[in-house]
Amino acid sequence: MSDDDQELGITESKSHNTGEWYAEVVQKAGLADYGPEGMSGFIVTRPRAYAVWERLQAFLDAKFKSTGVQNAYFPLFIPESYLEREKDIVEGFDPEVAWVTEAGTAALDERLAVRPTSESIITPYISQWVRSHRDLPLRVNQWCSVVRWEATETKPFFRTKEFLWQEGHTAHASAEDAWSETLMRLDQYESVYEDCLAIPVLRGQKPDHDAFPGAETTTTVEALMPDGKSVQGATSHHLGQSFAEAFDITYVDTDETDRTAHTTSWGLSWRALGALIMTHADEQGLVLPPTVAPTQVVVVPIWQEDTKAEVHAYAEAITAALEDAGIRVDLDDRDERNPGFKFNEHELNGIPLRVEIGPNEVTDEELTVVHRPDGERTVEARADVEAAVESHLEAVYAKLYAAAEETLDGAVREADDRAAILGTLGRHGGYVKTPWCGDEACEEPIKEPMAAEIVMVPFESDDPLVTDDHDETCAVCDAPAERTAYFAKSY
Repeated sequence: MSDDDQELGITESKSHNTGEWYAEVVQKAGLADYGPEGMSGFIVTRPRAYAVWERLQAFLDAKFKSTGVQNAYFPLFIPESYLEREKDIVEGFDPEVAWVTEAGTAALDERLAVRPTSESIITPYISQWVRSHRDLPLRVNQWCSVVRWEATETKPFFRTKEFLWQEGHTAHASAEDAWSETLMRLDQYESVYEDCLAIPVLRGQKPDHDAFPGAETTTTVEALMPDGKSVQGATSHHLGQSFAEAFDITYVDTDETDRTAHTTSWGLSWRALGALIMTHADEQGLVLPPTVAPTQVVVVPIWQEDTKAEVHAYAEAITAALEDAGIRVDLDDRDERNPGFKFNEHELNGIPLRVEIGPNEVTDEELTVVHRPDGERTVEARADVEAAVESHLEAVYAKLYAAAEETLDGAVREADDRAAILGTLGRHGGYVKTPWCGDEACEEPIKEPMAAEIVMVPFESDDPLVTDDHDETCAVCDAPAERTAYFAKSY
């Protein structure tokens, strides 16, 4: 192995040193660098990762716009008095808020918060824009960054002090309309993971004690990572009327009566990129689904000096045909790198499909196709290259989804008492499904020794707010169970 190959390789084990392995993939695959010295918890997002984010963003943004959402942009800074108008927000976010107190050499008359979320700056403007029932529903979304001064250990994309996300905000005439909106956005988040990122998710709601500050109900999609920890993939909040009352979002109804609106908010962050990396990458490096890969196919010509011209011409023709078919393809015709180095580099960078072309492929008018996830090799005819490559890209996506689904299916276990919950989490990780009385106090006997918590309460009927009858008793306190809880360790 050459020094270059050594430098390209991933040296940590995904199964035994997951954190170190993840950090190595992020850096060696050119996804992110750590921020400047003295700015712990910040990262520099490199072009490859940002291109993946843009594709995720485009997928989700199209769904938003098809359901009546318009994009807008609101100030980065929020006056302290705005935050104070919604007391729950202050209590929920104040320890993580970064404050601006000076501009140049002059002290500000009022502190400005660097947005930890934007309800308190967006809602006052919604209150100005809504006057009549004809203005409802009102739906706005912004793509931006927010800052939360995390005191805990940070990890690129999973938990950073500044992160990219989208946050949608809506106002509705009724609680029913707001709840339908909440679930529609949850459906769209589920689709992002399952139809774009090849990650199956569980969907439900957060326990009431872990709901977004000021929300009536917080719904969530949860993704299981290979190390047995859960990732909160995205959340959609039914806010009720608390924000509308605090910021006076009222409208004149059809009967000329003034009424208070019902609001929602919903968001997905680049934590989805962390979940993507953690789920699909391996000991060779990054693995990307074709849906979000900046380069879907790389064509690698393999030649000796006497065959170079014909191999290159054939490879260029294949590349052009794939480009014309709308496939994101690169031709790696570098003379200074041998094929083995190129293979390792493209595997490290997560390109889903590799096309190898040598003298035999030219003679036989064929091409060799190699899948990134498992190295499966197939020979295809040149005449069918566009359709064949599209089919292989679909197969790669299916492989990634199936592997993640197998991991999830094998990681949901049941327990009916505290000892079994702790024992199962300790031995296996993953999710432990258990009867729960609904009392926050019953989370602590699991959270304290195991650092696990209730990450999700599944919906139990067609109407997620309706609770089915339970004949079990709570696994922790033996009181009658009201819901089913999923305990897990989480990122």
